[in-house]
Amino acid sequence: MAGMTGRDPATGRDPATGRDPATGRDPATGRDLATGWDPAADGAAWSVPVADGAVRSVPVAGGAVPVLVLGVDAAGRPWPPAALAALAGAGLVVGAARHLAAVPVPPDVETVVLGPLAPALDRLTAAHAAGLPTVVLASGDPGFFGVVRRLRAAGLPVRVLPAVSSVAAAFARAGLDWDGTVVVTAHGRDLGPALHACRALPAVAVLTAPGAGATEIGAGLAGWSRRLVVAEHLGSAAERVTWATPEQAAARRWADPHVLLSLAAPAGADRDADPATPAAVEPATPIGVGPVRADNQPAAAPADGWALPESAYRHRDSMITKAEVRALAVARLRPRLGRLVWDVGAGSGSVGIECALLGAAVIAVERDPAAPIAVNAARHGVDVRVVTGDAPAVLRGLPDPDAVFVGGGGTAVLTAVADRRPARVVVTLAALDRIAPAVHLLRAAGYTVTGSQLTAARLADLPDGSIRLAATNPVVVLTGERP
Repeated sequence: MAGMTGRDPATGRDPATGRDPATGRDPATGRDLATGWDPAADGAAWSVPVADGAVRSVPVAGGAVPVLVLGVDAAGRPWPPAALAALAGAGLVVGAARHLAAVPVPPDVETVVLGPLAPALDRLTAAHAAGLPTVVLASGDPGFFGVVRRLRAAGLPVRVLPAVSSVAAAFARAGLDWDGTVVVTAHGRDLGPALHACRALPAVAVLTAPGAGATEIGAGLAGWSRRLVVAEHLGSAAERVTWATPEQAAARRWADPHVLLSLAAPAGADRDADPATPAAVEPATPIGVGPVRADNQPAAAPADGWALPESAYRHRDSMITKAEVRALAVARLRPRLGRLVWDVGAGSGSVGIECALLGAAVIAVERDPAAPIAVNAARHGVDVRVVTGDAPAVLRGLPDPDAVFVGGGGTAVLTAVADRRPARVVVTLAALDRIAPAVHLLRAAGYTVTGSQLTAARLADLPDGSIRLAATNPVVVLTGERP
């Protein structure tokens, strides 16, 4: 009789599987019972569990047993037989405390609770070198913003049995499609790029971290028309999915871990929100991910390019940055996903809109409430926040930019911009007497300044059918960069 342990008292082996607890292998064949790895085959193949108890043979160089990374299902589904078999045959299991508590790890198996990753990697490396069957537990799909990258960087061979990712589970709980969504992470890095992605794009999923979650992102989205979905403790008994405005999200604390979905709110959506309490259900005005770009690249460079002709924008009295000047200005601003650009003295909004087309979050500042910025932004399918008022006063309270385009306003505006210390400032000037003061001001603020005068001559038809060159007004473009 096997006694209280369920094992043969003479050998210590499990009578049901024949597993030797010292090695995790079949004593007759030496084959690992959980993974199917045969050391006698000298690395010919390793049978990897894939789903519902099935296995797949993969070559393994030199007989090394890969580390098996198991995804813990964020959807809360039962564990598949393949995962249970891997745990039963493991000699070492590594994972976060919540994962180790949630899965059936045999009591005689060594476990390592993940805190700092470096000590766990050292133990995994030693276990792998000793030929010990090793399992790492990770949330959802471990190859998607997960531990697989770090394991491979440490030189460990890896096989993965993924589960439903937390992002997929969050969208499923919200009842939304997500093929047009950009996924970013705020875990272990500066929150700014993730926040700017939420400001720039209509559908963003954020993998959050303590101090970089729904509270902080909600506060940063004040002034942007967004609705948020906060999915806490997915797949557990404490699971909760909440719809909220940015203001509602900023006003409370959220349980960790959680996933944040940031969705552009259509006109009228904010009227559905109770300003006091976040709702647990989707608001009455339908909110979704929105249309998917035809090229399936929601944050890629615009399909039609940039430095578009002036005819691509509504403008009054030719009050628009010419395409040739715009090309250089946008290049100097270096817009991309994760950055915030101010377009001050925006006029038609052409510079800011082209920065938004390249993935940046954009605030367009313009004193004229009739300026066609919003119309032009909608025409080009980008989300530009328009702030109406006189600069520099209206700049107070705006979130700090990474780059600023100054198309007007004089030295007072330029001083206010430099005081915010963006990495780059680009200024266009037509009047020669304004160049030297602008250069001196930027240099005094710690910027390295370069400049060019652009004079374009465009092809123009003559009545007799011949062609001439028609000159545009010369413009000086100054670029200030912080060392």
